[in-house]
Amino acid sequence: MSIFHHLFFFFFFFISSFFPLCFAQSCPLNFTILRPLIPNPRPRLNTSMECHYVLQGLRLVLSDYLRRTSAFFPPLDTADSCWQTYQTLDPSFDMRSTCGFQTAWISEGCLNLTTKSSFEARIPNATLSDVVSNCNQSLQGSACASCTRSLANVQALYLADNSTANVSDCTAYPSIYAGAFANYPGPTDADTASCLFSIGPGNNNSNRRSNRIGLILGVLVGVGVGLAVLISGSWFAYRKYQASKRKKGRDRIRSLEMGSLGGSGLRSISESTNLIHFSFDEIKEATKSFSRHNIIGTGGYGNVYKGYLSDGSEVALKRFKNCSAAGDANFTHEVEVIASVRHVNLVALRGYCTATTALEGHQRIIVCDLMKNGSLYDHLFGSMEKKLGWPIRQKIALGTARGLAYLHYGAQPAIIHRDIKASNILLDDKFEAKVADFGLAKFTPEGMTHLSTRVAGTMGYVAPEYALYGQLTERSDVYSFGVVLLELLSGKKALVMDDDNQPSLVADWAWSLVKAERALDVIEDGMPKLGPPEVLEKYVLIAVLCSHPELQCRPTMDQVVKMLETDTSVPSIPERPIPLVAPIDDIERSIGSNSSGQFSSSGYQMFIHESSHHSGRKDEGTSSSY
Repeated sequence: MSIFHHLFFFFFFFISSFFPLCFAQSCPLNFTILRPLIPNPRPRLNTSMECHYVLQGLRLVLSDYLRRTSAFFPPLDTADSCWQTYQTLDPSFDMRSTCGFQTAWISEGCLNLTTKSSFEARIPNATLSDVVSNCNQSLQGSACASCTRSLANVQALYLADNSTANVSDCTAYPSIYAGAFANYPGPTDADTASCLFSIGPGNNNSNRRSNRIGLILGVLVGVGVGLAVLISGSWFAYRKYQASKRKKGRDRIRSLEMGSLGGSGLRSISESTNLIHFSFDEIKEATKSFSRHNIIGTGGYGNVYKGYLSDGSEVALKRFKNCSAAGDANFTHEVEVIASVRHVNLVALRGYCTATTALEGHQRIIVCDLMKNGSLYDHLFGSMEKKLGWPIRQKIALGTARGLAYLHYGAQPAIIHRDIKASNILLDDKFEAKVADFGLAKFTPEGMTHLSTRVAGTMGYVAPEYALYGQLTERSDVYSFGVVLLELLSGKKALVMDDDNQPSLVADWAWSLVKAERALDVIEDGMPKLGPPEVLEKYVLIAVLCSHPELQCRPTMDQVVKMLETDTSVPSIPERPIPLVAPIDDIERSIGSNSSGQFSSSGYQMFIHESSHHSGRKDEGTSSSY
């Protein structure tokens, strides 16, 4: 070998030994996601807490990496590069030498759990479903507690002891997995980071320690001041005693306003949420004593009023009629459910009122923010003169789907709406869709329903299996969503009476056009700013698939969201038995040939026909703009 070759290899060995970063692989972990979550300035903690903070930050970054790649750890040849990248966030603290972290640990797992699939293989599907059910929401307060309890159950299934193999140790797998796949906002969301990884300004131990010191000082000062007040104020005792006797009489009247069953429960709810307990006098003042001029929606349940609170904010107040104090226990439960659910596409509950008065009887009222653009029904079939353009309709469709998907998979417990219709899709000032009335159908008493069926729901939107057999699942809401989407696309009502006074369903009409390969004929004539034909056709196919009469043929709402948001294609639509509303000859032929035991559309047709005539009117789709 020539002297030149010897020099070359010597030079190569020298460079690779002393400058390994020249040949190291770049780090695939994204440490920049930690910057918005780190307090600025961040107070220096003791060494033990600093190392814990470093470890939790690494777990969050690994959760993001798992979300992107389905792998828990980066390749081993990137380990040194990743540590150096992480070090740039805090150059003054040597993470590895101070905390005793070995370079290779950042790329090593334990128990051979290195990928999403290997982790899921160790955990029963039911347990993973429980994690998704409890963690797929904004992880604040009690939601965080529910999620972490589920993760503890997961940990118990595979971890025999607390031994650790590396910095991300076995105990962290459930949190890393939950942040990546079970929680829809993802690990970089502030609430998720705080709950699963204790990362964020609100988790600064130094701040908490300062708060404790401040509290101690406050108590000491308060004791001194309290002694002076006690001495100077003792002469008020007798007068206070006399006043308390008068107050007891007023409290007895006040207790009637709270209701005999629901009052204490609602008070506890308001203490754990941002709910406001309005007095009946405040409600009357807001609505100008329930003036007719303030009514913005009506129905069998009662009226919806527009009102102004004392701070000047506009609200909508839903007043239930024919109530009694005996129903307050159910009301308490439903208010709790509604108040605990938070999503951009769901109407948020602001407050409530329960009261018993001599003149009005027992009252139950819920208070929500006013939706400036009314309901979808107003724009499609109401007084709004200007037609909605395609971009807004597309936004409404996607927002409604997201709201329903959250009710089914993000809320805990899951909520089946049961009355999805155009008048329950409200629109804010930016035309963001807000699903309203979720949870309310459960405490609507018999005899005060605005429905013409014996089940919760509105004619034309009710899924066949629910209307006929009372079979209620999330797919029942999917059917109703499909009908609303068809209304949004076509401008036609869910159920109308034809010239022969026979009921006609928009789902049957749309299916007939799709079957004839005329899907675009479903789109309303004259719709402004039409979208691309392939997008319009995709939305029609999704609507027809969702409104299929057989529930097993419908997608789930999370699948619907995925199809609407991405390029995911719509699966082929299975054949229907016959149209849900069919001529009598077709019905008789179907009865004679249908022996499969599956859903019989003839039964639903007769149900629709009888119910429509029994109601004596079309569904008015009244708006409740809150």
